[in-house]
Amino acid sequence: MLKVIHGSRCVLFRALSTSSKVFDSPEAALQAAKIKNGDTLLVGGFGLCGIPMASIQAVQASGVKDLRCVSNNCGVDNWGLGILLQTKQIKRMVSSYVGENKEFMRQYLNGELEVELIPQGTLAEKLRAGGAGIPAFFTATGFGTVIQDGGFAIKFKEGTKDVEIPSPKRETRKFGDRDYVLEESITGNIGLVKAWKADKYGNLIFRGTSQNFNPDCAKAARFTIAEVEEIVEMGELPPEQIHVPGVFVHAIVKADVPKKIERLTLDEGKSAGDASSGADKRERIVRRAALELRDGMNVNLGIGIPTLAANYLPSGVRIMLQSENGLLGMGPFPKPGQQDADLINAGKETVTTIPGSSIFSSSESFAMIRGGHIDVTILGALEVACNGDLANWIIPGKMVKGMGGAMDLVASGSRVVVTMEHCSKDGKSKILPACTLPLTGKGVVDCIITEFAVFEVNKDAGVLVLTEIAPDISLEELKAKTACPFTVSKDLKSMRG
Repeated sequence: MLKVIHGSRCVLFRALSTSSKVFDSPEAALQAAKIKNGDTLLVGGFGLCGIPMASIQAVQASGVKDLRCVSNNCGVDNWGLGILLQTKQIKRMVSSYVGENKEFMRQYLNGELEVELIPQGTLAEKLRAGGAGIPAFFTATGFGTVIQDGGFAIKFKEGTKDVEIPSPKRETRKFGDRDYVLEESITGNIGLVKAWKADKYGNLIFRGTSQNFNPDCAKAARFTIAEVEEIVEMGELPPEQIHVPGVFVHAIVKADVPKKIERLTLDEGKSAGDASSGADKRERIVRRAALELRDGMNVNLGIGIPTLAANYLPSGVRIMLQSENGLLGMGPFPKPGQQDADLINAGKETVTTIPGSSIFSSSESFAMIRGGHIDVTILGALEVACNGDLANWIIPGKMVKGMGGAMDLVASGSRVVVTMEHCSKDGKSKILPACTLPLTGKGVVDCIITEFAVFEVNKDAGVLVLTEIAPDISLEELKAKTACPFTVSKDLKSMRG
């Protein structure tokens, strides 16, 4: 019994009993959660980082089926939620990204699996709002795309390309001079999360970028199971360092499952090479893209060509790179032997941090994106239209990677720079009068950089303005390679970089 004197009152507190929260196994915790067929599971993790693998294995062993799983992605074919796909226990995946999971894509395209694709930041906020008791919210993300319009295939008729279950149309509303779509929050029956440490009350601390979706999934579930590496007594974790308070956690399980790295990426000291001859078009693009960055900027660089721009920052320029899985101040790839499975970027690659960096949850990450706190976004594209429309996440019926965080990034109001090769592999222009693929964002692109040219987008007029041209291509050749007309700046320059 603890006696506390508060003014003239004496308040007695009985010691909190916590033994009921600690379970010997994830199987026992799932039994306490009363898992059943058709349940909605909220599962933390990003790629293979911070995934509650022992708990997922216990779900597989339980034999429950027809599950609705809400998670950023579905692991890989034989790890993470991918093992539940193999045993056909998932009826619907609610995710932002298919990634490299071939079985995930195969089941979806063949009509064996329902897939509800949601922009990554919207997904994080739907979970955060669900845990906070907020039924719905408006966001600019997805306006003017299939997210707003609906009709996108959640499920195909098995063995065909006919849509059996279409996505619903969203309600819209204008606030100020911007248009927004209404998104309903998400809650679930059971939350499965992975943390580094827990005390016996269920207070959680995460390590590195393993936070990601874990805090949001923990808070939005009716019964949350925290799979942890270490359980300590109450009072051993500093209160100000707690990431998730124990009020959100109902079961704690200690589990020792080997951590896997999806994309081991190392700094092996190789030179980036010299693009002065213009022979390497990718390097020419990233060198020019690096000139878009100014000292002190907060910048998000997309996967692929955009990521390389950080290698060519002008002298004296220091920026903070933001990775939407919850890292601001991303450093270079680690040296061999220094990789950490709990420290990855949005491309699931191993990275490091720099002085001044910070790590946070997915919902916090997209709060800084959606709130306009990121200065520049550089990302790739499949197609760009002359009015700034962007398509970069799907080729219907052929390639379904998911939109990830791209829709949130381009809707944020920050400057959007597209870096891409001018033409596709079959020689067709990727700069078009109008996009033919489903949009990532409508009228969102500010600048296009290819190996041949730099265009600024005049959104009011819906036209491209050529501002720089590569020295090894004539204006006539550029016009022939570009599928839409463009105007030429009076101050046209040779392409820098």
